[in-house]
Amino acid sequence: MFEYFEGYVTIVNPSFVVIDVNGVGYKLMTANPYRYQESREQTVRIFVYQAVRDNDIALYGFYDQEEKELFEKLINVSGIGPKSALAILANTDHSGLINAIAGNDVAYLTKFPGIGKKTASQIILDLKDKIKQLNEPDLFNTPQKTTNDQPELADALAALSALGYREKEVQKVAKQLRKLSTTTTDDYLRQGLVMLTK
Repeated sequence: MFEYFEGYVTIVNPSFVVIDVNGVGYKLMTANPYRYQESREQTVRIFVYQAVRDNDIALYGFYDQEEKELFEKLINVSGIGPKSALAILANTDHSGLINAIAGNDVAYLTKFPGIGKKTASQIILDLKDKIKQLNEPDLFNTPQKTTNDQPELADALAALSALGYREKEVQKVAKQLRKLSTTTTDDYLRQGLVMLTK
């Protein structure tokens, strides 16, 4: 029903953003909310997918059309729901995902939360023939926070938890992330996802 919304991002949360379109706030679940910044001066365009279930209607937001198309391909795989698809898309290495599908790399795919061997095999089976149609999206460019004196790191860790990574896994990478010289939530989130999918 919706293709995209254009407006101001008024809330950035670890698992969603709110975009104000002519005075109406739409809550959009996104893979990496921190690529967006709260601003009443700069409008953004966020591509949208609407999921309707028996007792729920949810909106999912995407940085560009290619990312939305990849999400749609993923949720059409048996065993992949919107939350799992977002967790897969949160990793900035989409070429890694595409290469894993093309190369039958089940081990790579099982590193994402909620993806077991059976589901990973199903992803490969369903998407291998469509892999040439997948264009690598322009990925996440956003600011970030940290723990205590590092609010950017704290926001990145909250986003990892929102994506479905276990607390133990998040705390393990948190120790490594604190040693980095980065200062944005997006950089922390990117690096954390790289560490979690190694």
